[in-house]
Amino acid sequence: MELDQDRFAEEPVLSRDPADLPEALPTGAEIPDDLDPRSAGVLMRHQVDWLADTSTLKIAEKGRRTGITFVEALADTLLAAASRSAGGSNVFYIGDTKDKGREFIQYVAHFAKIVAKELATIEEFLFEDQRDDGSSKSIAAFRVRFASGFRVEALSSRPENIRGLQGTVVIDEAAYHKDVRAVLDAVNALLIWGGKIRIISTHNGVLNPFNELIREAHAGKNRYVVHNIPFSAAVENGLFRRVCANKGEDWTQEKQDAWEAEIRGAYGSRTAAMRQELDAIPAEAEGAALTRVQIEAVMRRGTGKIVRWARDDAFKNEPPHVRQAITLAFCEAQLKPVLEAMNPRRAHVFGCDFARKGDGSAYVFDEIGADLIRRRRLTLELRNVPYETQRDVLFWIVERLPRMAGGALDATGNGAYLAEVAAQKFGGSIVEVNFSGGLWYRDNMPGYVEAFADQSIELEPDEDVLRDHQSLQYVGRVIKVPEDFRLLGVDGYWRHGDTAIAGALSFWVSTQDLPEYGYTPASSLGPTSSPLLGGSTGQSFTNYGGKVLW
Repeated sequence: MELDQDRFAEEPVLSRDPADLPEALPTGAEIPDDLDPRSAGVLMRHQVDWLADTSTLKIAEKGRRTGITFVEALADTLLAAASRSAGGSNVFYIGDTKDKGREFIQYVAHFAKIVAKELATIEEFLFEDQRDDGSSKSIAAFRVRFASGFRVEALSSRPENIRGLQGTVVIDEAAYHKDVRAVLDAVNALLIWGGKIRIISTHNGVLNPFNELIREAHAGKNRYVVHNIPFSAAVENGLFRRVCANKGEDWTQEKQDAWEAEIRGAYGSRTAAMRQELDAIPAEAEGAALTRVQIEAVMRRGTGKIVRWARDDAFKNEPPHVRQAITLAFCEAQLKPVLEAMNPRRAHVFGCDFARKGDGSAYVFDEIGADLIRRRRLTLELRNVPYETQRDVLFWIVERLPRMAGGALDATGNGAYLAEVAAQKFGGSIVEVNFSGGLWYRDNMPGYVEAFADQSIELEPDEDVLRDHQSLQYVGRVIKVPEDFRLLGVDGYWRHGDTAIAGALSFWVSTQDLPEYGYTPASSLGPTSSPLLGGSTGQSFTNYGGKVLW
């Protein structure tokens, strides 16, 4: 049986007397036996709009308890009850908790009886999830079967082989799933066989992939249709009228205003949390050190160049002369034009956040302007690049860096090698920074954050660089990137605030009283010199030994 959406949408959503309306937003176990969603006034306007949208891809960014899961269950009941020739299909609901799945399937069973005129029985079973390694995992699930041969299944957790599901997939509270990005990437495979995707969620921070998906939709980068459903819209569409009906009270505008104010007031001073929970406005990360507005305010197009270089695993096994030739070609083609464009009259500093595998290495090179603004002239990201090759690239750049006034390198863990050889070659202008214990973060990160507030730093606009800086958070009153915090970059690689840490090191070293050396012709290069240099630059640094701090 199908719902006449056009007829329903034309009727006044609140055409009934408030006393006749069903209770507001019942849970699955509390649905009145005679509740018929086709009756005028039962569904609110935003629910009708969601039901009427038959797009292949759609998203509901919503406030709490606005009734979208309720109406999605109605849509899925109609879909599973329809024959194949009428467009029917299986539906798989994936909630963030087992209770959500149980509530959803109770909605479906109720609508099957009232709307589809089928006596549906809820089955509890174990969904066998076949993993890529051949093993399997049993997932608690609930199911309602229809005479059409289709079914609605509610799974208690995300299956690893979600790509194998065929039909319509509903992901509820997507922003709160353990691995949101993996869920969103996996369901896209369903489209190959004509499936549909419905994503429903409140927000869980600006950096959450759910919010990124919405931003991409608004930018026209994907085909999702976005429904914005804040709590205020639900109130305007009759939510409080249903609350009054449930309590047997008369509705008045004054009561509604006071009720909404009370709910909002319950959040106290946590206005960001209130806006996220109720108004569908994603909050900055809890304890975020920098807001997006602050970061974007210091981004100036044309400030500098961002270069990213990734190598495959086979690169490290190439003969040394092959690696050096490839590396030199990269430096000449990608880095030389940037260095030649730098102002030879201005001092330059750099910072390095080192990584070998997993995360990427970030090297940033800043010009100290006559106005004392630090301008990011070069950002270099290296991924899966061997230790010696990273050394070669860094040495090649620093040998050509105009008026190199200082560099700070992450000497924690694997970064100790590069920091040490850089200090051996370039002397007292190099500082080896060990982040262990958090003392460096405690003492020096506040200064970097303040540089954004007073706009004494300028960065090249870039989404990944911006998100790296959004990753800086207060962890036990210390500004840092949390150890277990990872974001997926635009290029598909995981990031750990890489350019933010390198930027903080560069900014900090620019404030230190370090020696600045003149260059003298080099007749030969020492054992720590890069084999790429070959004395061709005519520049050399006096070796006084680097400083080790923190």
